[in-house]
Amino acid sequence: MIRIGPDRAETLVDPTAVGRRCRFGLALLAALSFAACDRDEVAHFRVPKSSAEPLAEAGVAPSDPTPTEGGLRWTLPDGWKQAQGGGQMRYATLTPPGPGKLDVSVIRLPGEAGGELANVNRWRNQIGLPPISEADLAPARKTVKTAAGDLSVYDFTSEGTKKARTIAGLASVQGETWFVKMTGDAEAVASARSAFLSLLGSLRLENR
Repeated sequence: MIRIGPDRAETLVDPTAVGRRCRFGLALLAALSFAACDRDEVAHFRVPKSSAEPLAEAGVAPSDPTPTEGGLRWTLPDGWKQAQGGGQMRYATLTPPGPGKLDVSVIRLPGEAGGELANVNRWRNQIGLPPISEADLAPARKTVKTAAGDLSVYDFTSEGTKKARTIAGLASVQGETWFVKMTGDAEAVASARSAFLSLLGSLRLENR
């Protein structure tokens, strides 16, 4: 505000305007301070991603824990190796020495696991053989006496030029079904057959 006197002009300060400017300045300062504090809080409390996220994004699920109590035990033939698990349903994976395509697995499932016929036909289907009937089970089955009880053993070879072969033992133990199966190229299976049958014969219950 300007007031003109007889000798000079004077500039007067309006107290109301000053008050408004002060209040505006204080409000602006408070807003800036709050924003700065908010940024500091975000920086301090940012949580790092869990190390399990890359597995989930890649579609890899942790494998089921391998049972460690009860059930069957066996004696490995000379030169064979053993690893726990190896697949979603595997109790153990066994590796015989020697060349050729060969897979030996031990699988432990609750209850009857679908029944003997269904599992036999599943093994046959895996090597390209047609299913058999309930009446065909007994002629195809061989029984191996073990310390864990009787073991039903089946031996199938595919047709065609390049043959595959599966030898599998099935046992019902303490309300569970166990499969001990060797499958692969027919020649590799034939080479490991004697040692595999020895392993089947060594089956026993834990602590026996």
